[in-house]
Amino acid sequence: MAAAAYSVSGVSKWFGQIIAINDLTLESNTPVVGLLGPNGAGKSTLIKLLTGQIRPSRGQVRVFGEDPWNNIKLMARLGYCPEHDRFYEDLTVLQFVALLTRLQGYAPDRAHELAQAAIEQLELDSKRDAPISTLSHGMRQKVKLAQAIAHKPDWLLLDEPLSGLDPVSRAKVIVQVRALAESGAMLLVSSHVLHELQAMTSDILLLNKGRLVAQGQVSEIRKMIDAHPHRIALSAARPRELGRELLKFDDVARVEVESERIVIETRSPDACYSRIGELAASGDFPIDAMYSLDDNLEAVFRYLVK
Repeated sequence: MAAAAYSVSGVSKWFGQIIAINDLTLESNTPVVGLLGPNGAGKSTLIKLLTGQIRPSRGQVRVFGEDPWNNIKLMARLGYCPEHDRFYEDLTVLQFVALLTRLQGYAPDRAHELAQAAIEQLELDSKRDAPISTLSHGMRQKVKLAQAIAHKPDWLLLDEPLSGLDPVSRAKVIVQVRALAESGAMLLVSSHVLHELQAMTSDILLLNKGRLVAQGQVSEIRKMIDAHPHRIALSAARPRELGRELLKFDDVARVEVESERIVIETRSPDACYSRIGELAASGDFPIDAMYSLDDNLEAVFRYLVK
């Protein structure tokens, strides 16, 4: 197995009395990883540790085998899109992206070329010469992404990169993330919008209150919650009658009626699915639709942070 591209070992980070990261240990060599967690889970703090912006209060951080703190050479291999804006507002989009690319060690002409390419990639051409102070929030978000990818980093760390983008722009950024991964770059993408991360990757790190709750593929993590009731939604013309019939099943623990839909909870989903199929096939209780509410990241997140 290849050496981990990044790792943290027994890392804690506190700010006064506030513990942002609590005895965290993890490593990964996965091309695209989604970093999940509610607000205040420690996602941004972890990214700042990995990008060398802050040092751990305790423990060790390694990126490509090196300590990221005060490591200028290593920083040239990383691309970082922060959650919050920090711009030189009077610069144009092209001037800003080119300036940050020069800080990665490129000569002015080459930095200009790379900046222009990144701007085109993110469809910012029409705003290339516009002062950043005149841009909308969504456009400013794209500028942050442009400066993160312009110098063609080996690893991109994107902190809430889809924040403020309209649906069309979000879809395009997701496509860009996939393309970057296919080109060989590694990515760590932080978000609390679960379905968007699910469109980028099935590999996740789940943080809650500064601790690692789960790591791995969603399909593997899903096995961790088998002890919890599995929820199944059914659409039917006679939901109350159907609910009463389903309560006769030994594996149905609970039934909720919601207008023309019912939601049942079961600890034996496979057996329950079979029974529902048999019931629908009998014709006594027509069922228009059936779908799981728990075979997704939302359910994984909800159960594991409890």
